[in-house]
Amino acid sequence: MLNWYDCNARDLPWRLRGGRPDPYRVWLSEIMLQQTTVAAVGPYFRRFLERWPNVEALGAAPRDELLGAWAGLGYYSRARNLHAAAQKLAADGVPTNEAGWRELPGVGPYTAAAIAAIAFDEPTNVVDGNVERVMARLYAVEAPLPEAKPELRRLAGELVTAERPGDWAQALMDLGATICTPKSPKCGVCPWRDDCAAFATGAPETYPRRAAKTERPRRFGATFRIERDGALWLVRRPDKGWSCPEAWCTS
Repeated sequence: MLNWYDCNARDLPWRLRGGRPDPYRVWLSEIMLQQTTVAAVGPYFRRFLERWPNVEALGAAPRDELLGAWAGLGYYSRARNLHAAAQKLAADGVPTNEAGWRELPGVGPYTAAAIAAIAFDEPTNVVDGNVERVMARLYAVEAPLPEAKPELRRLAGELVTAERPGDWAQALMDLGATICTPKSPKCGVCPWRDDCAAFATGAPETYPRRAAKTERPRRFGATFRIERDGALWLVRRPDKGWSCPEAWCTS
């Protein structure tokens, strides 16, 4: 897998090949990549680095400026958490392990493990959707998602070693993103084809198994527009929830 990665690693703006990764770049990219595609993140990442080249500059920036630069990436809670975490990092220093990163706003189990592995070579178990898919196919796990998540995480953890853990984590993610894709996986060029139990079944694309979807609840709301002399009245929503000023709310 590491040999495959050395020859096929994706060329991404937050990766520095041949040198020790910058924790700031790794953290920034991982926050941006939450629920957002690599293609969408690339231009934002470059602009953020140009404007705020280090965590001190990002933490000192007015939050409204950061939110403005984030416009278009969606999920603004990530930007608010990014700013709060930058201030904490600037004040307290950069953690060097997974447990330390878990203490920061907006950093969950996957993100903390990824930063620790990529930036500090800690042999953590980095499991995202790509890795789950790779594990489900490699071992032909029959349990459907999301029930299978603990099992897939355990299987991924058994493969983690102290040898280049950051590259290992990125290799698995790259394999899932470019070869072991959700549809039409490129099994002919996969380095794990001969060991893949799902490939042996002849239907690797049917893994991971998925439970039948339950009907999602439908919600309805109303929107009000206040305009005077060609100007719109805008009020910023709270950082959490959807509550409106009490004076506007009606029972």
